[in-house]
Amino acid sequence: MKYINYILIFSAATLFFLLVILMSMKYLQEKLEFKRPKRYEELRRFIKPEKLLARQILAALIVMSVFFIGQLFFGVKKMQIAVPVSCGFGIGGFFAVFWYYHRKLIKRKQAFEAKILDLAAGLSNSMHSGHSLGASIEMLNERMTGPMHEELTVLLGEHRTGKTLPEAFERMYNRMPSEDLYLLSTAIALTTKSGGSLTEILEEMVSLIRERTEFQERLKNMTAQGRFEAFVIACAPFAAFFLLYSVDPGLMRPLITTGMGWLVIGIVCLQITIGYIILSKITNVEV
Repeated sequence: MKYINYILIFSAATLFFLLVILMSMKYLQEKLEFKRPKRYEELRRFIKPEKLLARQILAALIVMSVFFIGQLFFGVKKMQIAVPVSCGFGIGGFFAVFWYYHRKLIKRKQAFEAKILDLAAGLSNSMHSGHSLGASIEMLNERMTGPMHEELTVLLGEHRTGKTLPEAFERMYNRMPSEDLYLLSTAIALTTKSGGSLTEILEEMVSLIRERTEFQERLKNMTAQGRFEAFVIACAPFAAFFLLYSVDPGLMRPLITTGMGWLVIGIVCLQITIGYIILSKITNVEV
């Protein structure tokens, strides 16, 4: 009878928390529907804002549960330690989902920027052969892949619905900000309004973009060692903890079973994060 009461209490508590979570998710999704932050709108290409929010909440609950069970497994008996620590990691899991999709957005932008040189060179060669700007873009779009193909498809669609090519290029620049694309968009807009040889301008632009790309690649290779060292330095304390815990668990267990130990871990994580950000800023040279 005693165990039946425990089971009923556990079931009722689980059902209550599930209802609270579902109601909270519905409220947040409705609020997000009326007022969507810009950071969510930028990720719409990969995932809907409502679905992203649901995955963030789900990830937070999973991480929180895993760390709570893990603390019980390692001997943490005080709930005033286990619960706040689990909630802290749950918050980290909530933002980790957004960071994952944000990294996908950055990689997409990098892949797009890597194709701008091919776009400018292709337009120059095609127009030098006698094709118009619109026909050149359509021919290049058939050969392009990845983000550049997607953006050129949108550009051509806007052009067919009434937008001029300079306006379509400007809208593409607003979607995918890039210095090289800005130069290309400005050159097309100026030659369209005031006249001039777009082919010659594109040839000069191809040389400029090629030199910029080569310089950025050399700079990236020169700073690669610094970025690797920043990553190793950030991971070293965690590797040292697991190594020492495997050698002498009794010595390291107070770090994860006491409030003072978790306070020390929090301070160390904060210092590692600040150090990694500083090293990343040093190795990330803007040109």
